[in-house]
Amino acid sequence: MAAATSIVTEASPYIVRTSFTVPQVVTTLADWASKNNIKRVVSLVTDYAPGIDSEKYFNQRFIANGGQVIETLRVPLRNPDFAPFLQRVRDAKPDALFTFVPAGVGSALMKQFSERGLDKAGIRLIAEGSVTDDDIIGSMGDVAVGVVSTHHYSAAHKSAANKKFVDAFGRANGGARPNFMAVGAYDGMRVIYEAAKATKGQGGEPLLNAMKGQVFESPRGPIYIDAQTRDVVQNIYIRRVERVGDQLWNQEIETVTDVKDIGKAR
Repeated sequence: MAAATSIVTEASPYIVRTSFTVPQVVTTLADWASKNNIKRVVSLVTDYAPGIDSEKYFNQRFIANGGQVIETLRVPLRNPDFAPFLQRVRDAKPDALFTFVPAGVGSALMKQFSERGLDKAGIRLIAEGSVTDDDIIGSMGDVAVGVVSTHHYSAAHKSAANKKFVDAFGRANGGARPNFMAVGAYDGMRVIYEAAKATKGQGGEPLLNAMKGQVFESPRGPIYIDAQTRDVVQNIYIRRVERVGDQLWNQEIETVTDVKDIGKAR
């Protein structure tokens, strides 16, 4: 319901994913960057499996599209201090900084991005969607406005199913917005429930087989569970942070439909 490292579903035949994979998200971002006058980037990721996936798949796709990755930086997972890394980014003068950090850490990154003056130096920030996660974006301030990211979910997604989900989540959680972790869990519970209902409570292989191939409308949009890979296939959205009234939102500006994990799309 939360894991995003590509190889997770290959570790056991009994794993079914309802979250997303990092390659789904960052290859979509690399394609967008290549089409939007970004030619030179620095990559900065947190040094653990999803960050390494982000670095690998973004860089591969961006270079294949004719772009240049002029420096690759990895930040420690524990007690990260982004300042020295961001100074190296400023000195390198790329068109954009591509970044991935774990959910919840984006506020610190954005604060130091501003303090180091990268925004004033004309360096664009493009990110895997966890960086501007829905539950922290409100604390980022104006430095976040205009940041482009890609992800499979935004609380701003315009659909009846998502409006119902956001409203119900807010009522249950003191007005908080659901984020990508929330929608992954919500859809995961749906997959389990429907499989248990179809198999009348059986476990093991019958339950697993009833999860495979499920197709439904999620608050994130249409998704299905690939019967061969047990992985989620879904829309990936290009989002731009915009101020709407007195709040910041990840507004969807483009949609790429039916995106598979790149490691399983070959």
